[in-house]
Amino acid sequence: MTLLRDEDLAAAFDHASRTYDALVAANPGYHAHLRRSVRRLGLPAHGEGLRVLDLGCGTGASTAAIRSVLPAAEITAVDASAGMLARAAAKPWGDGVRFVHAPAEFLTDAGVHGPFDAVFAAYLFRNLTDPDAVLATVHSVLGPGGRLAVHEYSLSGRRADRAVWTLVCRGIVQPAATLLGDGPLYRHLWRSVVDFDQADRFAARIRGAGFDKVRTLPLPGWQTGITHTFVATRTGASR
Repeated sequence: MTLLRDEDLAAAFDHASRTYDALVAANPGYHAHLRRSVRRLGLPAHGEGLRVLDLGCGTGASTAAIRSVLPAAEITAVDASAGMLARAAAKPWGDGVRFVHAPAEFLTDAGVHGPFDAVFAAYLFRNLTDPDAVLATVHSVLGPGGRLAVHEYSLSGRRADRAVWTLVCRGIVQPAATLLGDGPLYRHLWRSVVDFDQADRFAARIRGAGFDKVRTLPLPGWQTGITHTFVATRTGASR
């Protein structure tokens, strides 16, 4: 199958937004893993006085993880899917959270400006046409010393991990999504992970974008070897 990209992918997420929360809730550890990845940013407790960019926020699961770990931080949450973003914005957040409809490639056009103290991006980069361009944008909106955490499906390179991923997708996720009318998006999900950078390659891509202290950290459960947290620091002047 051909991967969905740009407007086609946003439209598929728009359609899937009505059932997305129910599907991810059935994924063991999904929300706990997001919170773990936020904690791996290593930011001060509660996030007082910090600005955090939630890039590719979807229906707000990543936003909720940031809010849980850093309740005092100011959060800007961005997504290219209007449907997903509407679901996120409709949830009760209180003060300090704003939502912006924009592709990750066009943050400044949508009025999203740095400097941010941290950028958190969950399940985003494998869906991008040009991940290097978005990494450059992320680098530019972070202040010196700013932190990046990418929470992403990025296989370890072991054949067993690819086999588990395929089994879960074809045996559980895709049949359920097809019944809900979202088969194309979840077929894309399987293929996007298989075609994306393996973990060591993605870490090298982050270093190539000018980040330092890049680390690749595994997550527990069935996602071990399939989902990783990539953490890095922006140092030096703007590029």
